[in-house]
Amino acid sequence: MKDRLIDIKNLVKHFDISGGLLEQLAVSKGRIIRKQTVVRAVNDVSLFVNPGETLSVVGESGCGKSTLARTLLGLYQPDGGEIYYRGDRIDGLTQKEMLPYRAKMQMIFQDPYASLNPRMTVQQTLEEPVVFHNPSISGSEVKDRVAGVMQQVGVDPAWTDRYPHEFSGGQRQRISIARALMVDPEFVVADEPVSALDVSVQAQILNLLMDAQEQRGLTYLFITHDLSVVRHISSRVAVMYLGRVCELAPTTNLFESPGHPYTRALLSAIPDLYDRRHKYIKLKGEVPTPIDLPSGCVFHGRCPYADGRCSREIPALNHQGKAVYVACHAVEEGRI
Repeated sequence: MKDRLIDIKNLVKHFDISGGLLEQLAVSKGRIIRKQTVVRAVNDVSLFVNPGETLSVVGESGCGKSTLARTLLGLYQPDGGEIYYRGDRIDGLTQKEMLPYRAKMQMIFQDPYASLNPRMTVQQTLEEPVVFHNPSISGSEVKDRVAGVMQQVGVDPAWTDRYPHEFSGGQRQRISIARALMVDPEFVVADEPVSALDVSVQAQILNLLMDAQEQRGLTYLFITHDLSVVRHISSRVAVMYLGRVCELAPTTNLFESPGHPYTRALLSAIPDLYDRRHKYIKLKGEVPTPIDLPSGCVFHGRCPYADGRCSREIPALNHQGKAVYVACHAVEEGRI
C-alpha cells in the first residue's frame, strides 16, 4: 500500500436532502411519519492511484465521479470507508492536521470562471496559495515562483494585473492550472477540465496537462465523460455507474476488450467511420435515481445479461487478470 500514492477503501458518501421538518412529514396508512430522503452518491468504492500515472474516472452524469473526487480531497467528509495518502490515513483528520496534505493534493475545476475569485487579479490569485502554505516565504521568492509557473503553463506576464472576466475560457483554465501548480503538488484532481472549453482549445489544455505531468512528475485523477480524451491521456480507467465502480482496467485493455456490459455500451457509443460492422448497443430502460437504488447489481435493470442473481446480489470487483477488475456476475460465471 505504501507504493501507492492514493488508496481508497470502501468509500461511501451520501447526502441527506430531506429538507426541514415540515418537508419530511408524510402520511402513510393513516399515520404521520417522518420520511428521510438520501442521495447515495458514492457506494463502497475501492480504488488506488500509482505515482506518476493518470487514472481516469468515467461514467454518465450523476454517477458520482465528482463526489468521489471531492471526498478524496476532503472537501466532503466521507460517511464510510478509508482514504490513504502514501500509506497515511487522512479521512479522519481535522482541518489543521489536513493542512500538510492540502499542498500535496490540488484540484482543477470544471468551470474556470466560477473557480476564480472575480475580485482578485491573476497575480493575487497565484500568490495566495503560495503565501498561505509558506508563511515565511519572502516577497521576491513568491514573485519568482509565480513567474516560473506562468511561463510553464503559457500565461502571459502581461496578464498579471487583469481580472478573470477579461479572459476567454481557455485562458482562465490556464490560470486555474497555474494556481494548482503554485504549491508544487504531487497529486492533481482534474474535474472535467476541458468540457467547458471549445474543441479547438481542449487539445491545448490536455497537452499542457501532459507536459506538466512529465516535467513535474505529477499524478492525475482525471474526471471526464469524453472517452476520446480518456484514450488520449489515461494510464488506467475506472468506469462508474450509480456510485459504484463496475470496471477498472489499463486504458488499452479497456478499449480493446471491455468486460462489463455497461463499459461495452459506453464504448459502442463512440462513432467509428472506418468500421462498417460497428454496432451501437442500445440499453433498455432508464437510469435509476441514486435516491432509490435498485437491489443487487445497480445495472441489472438495463443489462441484457442480467438474471435472478443480478437482482439479488451486489457483485464484487473481481480481478480478471492483466490488472483488469470487473464487477459483474455474468463475467464471473463466464456467461459473457
